[in-house]
Amino acid sequence: MRLQRILAAAGIDSRRRAEALIRAGRVRVNGAVARLGERADPWRDEVTLDGEPIRPQRPVYWMLHKPRGVLTSLRDPEGRPTVRDLVPESGARVFPVGRLDRDTEGLLILTNDGLLAHALLHPSHEVEREYRVIVRGDMSAERLAGLSRGVRLEDGWTAPARIAGVRRDAQAGTTAFLLTLVEGRKRQIRRALRALGHPVLELRRVRFGPLRLGALPRGVARRLDARERQRLLDVAARALGPLTSAQAAGSSESKRRPARGKRGARAKASSLQRM
Repeated sequence: MRLQRILAAAGIDSRRRAEALIRAGRVRVNGAVARLGERADPWRDEVTLDGEPIRPQRPVYWMLHKPRGVLTSLRDPEGRPTVRDLVPESGARVFPVGRLDRDTEGLLILTNDGLLAHALLHPSHEVEREYRVIVRGDMSAERLAGLSRGVRLEDGWTAPARIAGVRRDAQAGTTAFLLTLVEGRKRQIRRALRALGHPVLELRRVRFGPLRLGALPRGVARRLDARERQRLLDVAARALGPLTSAQAAGSSESKRRPARGKRGARAKASSLQRM
């Protein structure tokens, strides 16, 4: 397994961060400074970060109904509420998979499985995100069709989208619909609709890949059940190949023993949490 994947399975939430750690010489394999692109067996080789042995953490998966006004961040220097405040302490350091902007609510996945996060977020894997959108004004069929084909923004054209369930409220002066995307650029939906002359009034993510928000109340987080976890792992397997998630790596622990068991037994994430 590539070292970037081993680091991701140990709780590092970004491939770029993992690569930076390797380039900085902070990662070693069996005592030797690791090189970018190097492979190792996480259960037979001793992989260390800043001298601390690392192993894939026990995977943890949460679903949160993020309310408006809450940042998709683990900390905020200004003291504003973050999603970390809404997830019960589970003993594992989890991070959000992707982002919802401050004014957007809805389904957010939090996990310590970096490989799964990569599988869900990489544009080439085309994992769908579905949103319930309410915009100002009577949005014409022509403009809805333009939104589905793609809208030209300052950072390029948006990818084609799927629109369903259009409802117009003449009394309120609004249009509501379901919008399904396979990309997630910063404030993409809001920017595209503003460019079309219909500012967003409400935006809620109701589905991410195989998971639906359902009736989960705002501000509430819950662990995924076994079926939901398996659906996510199936997405990762299709995108990355079999036995690539933290859970798949962890399932082999009972069959293998680390080459240097005494230090390997202290498989902690303390060095990761210091970053």
